[in-house]
Amino acid sequence: MKGAHDVGGSDAFGPIYTADDGLPFHHEWEARVFAINRMLLAKGAYTLDEFRYTIERMEPAAYHAASYYERWPYAIETLLALKDGSDGV
Repeated sequence: MKGAHDVGGSDAFGPIYTADDGLPFHHEWEARVFAINRMLLAKGAYTLDEFRYTIERMEPAAYHAASYYERWPYAIETLLALKDGSDGV
């Protein structure tokens, strides 16, 4: 089953722009959510595979409307709610 993230071979999304401005983040909140995710991964709150899978399970419309880093808070919040603090984090 294809998810919203699996757009390989699809022409519906137009060209892919690959220009690199050299900046890792374009907004301050992106750096913060990156750091939060790294800390939670290091603490064992969830695994990188769980994080990625949670993003891949987003509703297609929400997935396509969100930027790369906008998907991260969704995954973090979803995983923490599912774990409900039972892992001691």
